[in-house]
Amino acid sequence: MTEPAASSVPEPGREPGPEAEPRRGWAAVSAVSLGIFCLITSELLPIGLLTPVGTALGVSEGTAGLMVTVPGVVAGLCAPLVAVGAARLDRRHVLCVLVALMAVANLVAALAPDFAVVLAARLLVGVSVGGFWAIAGGLAVRLVPAHHVPRATALIFGGVPTASVLGVPAGTLLGELGGWRTAFAAVGVLGAVTAAALLLLLPPLPTARRVTARELPALLRRDRGVRTGVIVTFLVVTGQFAAYTFVRPVLREVSGIDASHVSTLLLGYGLAGVAGNFLAGPRDARRTLLAVSVTLGAVLTLIALLPGAVAGTGLLLVWGLAYGGVSVSLQGWMLKAAPRAAEAASALMVAMFNFAIAAGALVGGLAVDGIAVRAAPLGGAVLMAAAAATVAFSLLWGGGGRRGPGPGGGVPERADNGTAEPGSRARPAQKGRMGRIGHPA
Repeated sequence: MTEPAASSVPEPGREPGPEAEPRRGWAAVSAVSLGIFCLITSELLPIGLLTPVGTALGVSEGTAGLMVTVPGVVAGLCAPLVAVGAARLDRRHVLCVLVALMAVANLVAALAPDFAVVLAARLLVGVSVGGFWAIAGGLAVRLVPAHHVPRATALIFGGVPTASVLGVPAGTLLGELGGWRTAFAAVGVLGAVTAAALLLLLPPLPTARRVTARELPALLRRDRGVRTGVIVTFLVVTGQFAAYTFVRPVLREVSGIDASHVSTLLLGYGLAGVAGNFLAGPRDARRTLLAVSVTLGAVLTLIALLPGAVAGTGLLLVWGLAYGGVSVSLQGWMLKAAPRAAEAASALMVAMFNFAIAAGALVGGLAVDGIAVRAAPLGGAVLMAAAAATVAFSLLWGGGGRRGPGPGGGVPERADNGTAEPGSRARPAQKGRMGRIGHPA
């Protein structure tokens, strides 16, 4: 059974909140998923607009690529900073402000007179992405009944692959039809609508347990499960982006696929990723990550070595299906490793995830420039093998890590109302009882 996050543990002496209506809880989950979709679309939007932006603002495509790199690095820095800095604030208000900030940033970029202003706006997008993801990842346990948490978490993280499949291509198409400024403006408007939806559909989500700056390193030191999860995040995501950053040249030069077909194949990759996300959601996170790491290691090795369009196409689809389960499984790992410090654990995972994106692109670039295009997926395969070994070791040696008193310690059991009672022994769950929406930590 999925264990509760910090936000699901009521304060001693506080009366339980009202029982939740399932429709209201799922509406709130859908709004959070829309927020993730909006933010990831905004983060990746420039990928399809590098040439027109560079031409219009007089910079090279390499310089224009900073529109993608900068938000990733800033998101990695801001995930823990927002979790700590906004510790006293209602999570509903924090999420609304972060999405509104993203909307404003995109509207500023749409009106920017030069590249410096665009890059400044992209910094704000990085703040929004890092902060929102760190907070939103552990919210499912506060919004739906306990037995629906894995499915709700999968729905929230479904916004990540859906942004790649629908959001980025739609933004690219808008850029082709109406210009790159139109694409940025459209994402800004979508962000404003999303902020309104969050304000209307999310219940109050007050926090009674602050995430402190000391808690983050303490959690890494004391909880082996969290520490291992952060290491696995680095290995898997770095391996993924070492290879995926150069997927187009790999498909062209190794698989022999015509450049005109690559975009269609990447759409198939994205659709497979959506399916993989929902397949992985209800399953055990660590065992899923073991299977994903082994599969990705094999796929990246084969796609680097096997020529032929048929082989390349099939391997790409398996690649998308396997990687689609990564985000939701990493989040599930963190929730299980530190159920009473979910936000702090999520912030650490999100920070490492975003840093690993930049590290992967750097590793892949060095491999391609120094050796050959095939070296990028082969390097990714080596990192996947290391990730698989780390997960296997975690499973063999207890995996969850030592949980003593501290940020992730004292794992509570669920009581009959679907929440945890600190210091009490577990009682069997009663069928038909629903979780609560928006009760304080």
